[in-house]
Amino acid sequence: MKKTILITAYAVNPRKGSEDGIGWNIIRNLARHCDLIAITRRNNRSDIEQHLAQHPLPAGQNLRFEYYDLPNWAAFWKRGGRGALLYHYLWHLGVALHIKRQNWPFDLAHHLNFNSDWQPSFLWLLRKPYVWGPVGHHPKIPRAFVMPYGKKAWLIDRLRWWMKCFFWNFDPFLAITKRTANKVIGLNSSVGKVLGLAPDKIVTLPAIASELPDFETIKDEKFRVLSVGRFVPLKGFDLTVRAFAQFYRHQTKAVQPRLELVLIGKGPERSRLQAIASQNGLPDSAIRFVDWVERAELPRFFASSKAFLFPSHEGGGMVVAEAMGFGLPVLCLDNEGPGENVTEACGVKVPYALGYDGAVLVFAQALAKLLHNEAYQQQLSEGARRHFAEQFNWEKKAERIAAVYEMATMPLSPQQRGEGNFERNVGEVLNHLADVHTRPAH
Repeated sequence: MKKTILITAYAVNPRKGSEDGIGWNIIRNLARHCDLIAITRRNNRSDIEQHLAQHPLPAGQNLRFEYYDLPNWAAFWKRGGRGALLYHYLWHLGVALHIKRQNWPFDLAHHLNFNSDWQPSFLWLLRKPYVWGPVGHHPKIPRAFVMPYGKKAWLIDRLRWWMKCFFWNFDPFLAITKRTANKVIGLNSSVGKVLGLAPDKIVTLPAIASELPDFETIKDEKFRVLSVGRFVPLKGFDLTVRAFAQFYRHQTKAVQPRLELVLIGKGPERSRLQAIASQNGLPDSAIRFVDWVERAELPRFFASSKAFLFPSHEGGGMVVAEAMGFGLPVLCLDNEGPGENVTEACGVKVPYALGYDGAVLVFAQALAKLLHNEAYQQQLSEGARRHFAEQFNWEKKAERIAAVYEMATMPLSPQQRGEGNFERNVGEVLNHLADVHTRPAH
């Protein structure tokens, strides 16, 4: 008999990428393994219902969506990105209390996405086994790699880090989450370390994945290098531009017209990246900035490129899986994000120890080798497709998460789960406050 899993997913949308796409694809594929109740925000309802009407679930799959948002008194101040982090924090508290009132029958709960290592889950209020994650962790950007964006960018990055340190050390709800979660899924190996989790509680499973693309390589004379993401310091696209410029300058004038760097994205650092390109002697004909495109248009960019240069400092990197699915060798930093998802068989990883200029040089040399050594380029391309098939398609990701559910539902005593009077008392207070604010006025 299938288990019934209740999933809380802040972002789920079949028509979007990033966290919304991760939420949708994991839930859709998990429906093959268990009965699901998925609860998300109301702004996702229209797209979900339209998609399911056009693409009904196969017979035997049981997936039901429910929708919840904070009441107006708790959300009137949220406008666009302003207040988003606080709204997200409170949403997970509100949705846990909402679930308690509904009294839905289920075997296990799963706090699925938009999980940061400094923001707690409140599923412990349900007094059922629960899984937390994939939980992400972004380390500090090394000083040498953030200073090209100025002292303000360095200060903002450090302020974020100090904020995380505050929550790690002083948020009682985060402490409860760490103690009571049956299993924690970490995006990378650093999550268990920074949260101080026991080895038997943490399962490392990158959330990045993609559909296996059905494509034909678009052949032209261009040696096209692709980068995709927001133009912010975290993505490290200053390294992309400088490395490509150095690579470009060292090619003959006969070869240079074939070389092109394409950066797809938006963000506040676009003008800085354009200035870096100009200062490093990269002509306009060799670099192209493309605003965000519809997901349906992205495949033609992947299919017409020769390499994916992604020197991001983040702890994940969804787009890396997409690039490998198209057989693109991936060039990245050897870190706990993209670096843990790329092997020598499918790309090149550059260690931070080489320093900023050393990283630029090695990326440039790797591009030159891919350009001039077709056998090497083909070897990495085949390795990327093979690595994708083995690790990064949604079906395999869902299989591994379903296995985590099995481990998480093994019987545990309250002592093994770390529950105590403190958790029970806090839960009673939160329930009382929720009842006060939802009680009809007389």
